[in-house]
Amino acid sequence: MEIKLNSIMVDDQQKALEFYTEKLGFIKKQDIPMGEYRWLSVVSPAAPDGTELVLEPIAFPPAHTFQMELYKAGIPQTALAAADVQAEFEKLRDCGVKFTTEPTDVGSTIIATFEDTCGNLIQLYQG
Repeated sequence: MEIKLNSIMVDDQQKALEFYTEKLGFIKKQDIPMGEYRWLSVVSPAAPDGTELVLEPIAFPPAHTFQMELYKAGIPQTALAAADVQAEFEKLRDCGVKFTTEPTDVGSTIIATFEDTCGNLIQLYQG
């Protein structure tokens, strides 16, 4: 058994696609029309056949409430790994990504948290 898909709820799929590809550097893997929405996923260019992050439309009202409550509580929706969090922080900050937590040494790793412009906080950790 292995993890091949993970979802993140987004308030606007096109805006999410632009952020995750243009700012974070992921590449679009799938873009399949599904009525009003799309099956839309991105992958790391370092692992194009690896785990896909599905940019899931947040059309279900309780899911929207859940997303807002996580955000208000400062809880990241998911985490992404980087070999060097400080370098990634500087690169993303220079591209206009808004961080809520700068790189912080938490003992076993270094973390930082940023906004994805689609209603989520994302944790970046050194892995």
